[in-house]
This record gives sequence, C-alpha cells and structure tokens, in this order.
Amino acid sequence: MSKPGKNAPETPATRFLKDHGISHSDHLYEYEEHGGTAVSSRSLNVPEHAVVKTLIMEDENGGPLIVLMHGDRKVSTKELARQAGCKRIEPCKPETANRHSGYLVGGTSPFGTKKKMPVFMERTILDLPLIYINGGRRGYLVGLHPQDILRTLQPTLVTVAQ
Repeated sequence: MSKPGKNAPETPATRFLKDHGISHSDHLYEYEEHGGTAVSSRSLNVPEHAVVKTLIMEDENGGPLIVLMHGDRKVSTKELARQAGCKRIEPCKPETANRHSGYLVGGTSPFGTKKKMPVFMERTILDLPLIYINGGRRGYLVGLHPQDILRTLQPTLVTVAQ
C-alpha cells in the first residue's frame, strides 16, 4: 500500500496510524452531506461492503462507544446491547458524537479519538482483505488491512449487522 500522499490531510487519525506503524493508502473524494458510504464507495469505485463506517453510540448510562460496521449494513442496537452486556445502546446526537470523538460526524475515524472508547467491530469485517475507513476528515478515507484494527484498537467482535 502507498504511504500518505502529498495531498492527504494530516489528522489525529493519520498520526495514530503513523505512530502505530500502520501502512495505509489515502483516498480523497468529494464529500456530500448525508451521502454516506454510498457516495464514498462510488467515488472510489470499491464495494460499499468494504467501506467501514465509524459510528459513535452511547449505552444507557451515556457511556460512549465506537461501532465499526460495513457501509451497506445497519447495526441492530438491540443485538449490540445484548452482546455488549448493556440494557440499551443508541446512536449519539451529532454534537455529542463530535464531543466524544473530536471529529465531525461524516469525518469520524476510530483512530486518534479525543476520548478512549470501547470499540465493537462487526466480525465479518475481518473477512475482507482490505477496507476503507474514515481518515479523520470528511471526504477522506484510508485503505488498510482489517487486522490492523484488531491489533491496535483491540475491538470486541460482534455479530450485529442487519
């Protein structure tokens, strides 16, 4: 994989990747408000299933957590709560998610977050040879091996895709 290009932004996420020796490729695209992974996968000409979204959620006590999910799937919050041993898990309001992660919604990366949060990752993400995940800015994805997430973030693997 390529090293960061001269047009790639430096973000807390890319600093985290560099500090942890994670090789990645940089992919800039034209961000569209509410476009989601459909826009980024189309722009990069990759399957939406290989674009991994980073979702900031909260448990019943307001404790933040990160969920990594395939772009073409939704999270069963009921099943996630069951597997995480919580009563309830729900998505954060955008301003709350921004405060927890330090990133703007639409540019949230699981790497280099403002607060350290538990990470839950859909188990089947590990079946992919390469994934594209937000690099810490809207319109910017990084390509990397899912095993690098396993090694650095030590997520709890879950089966919660719908």
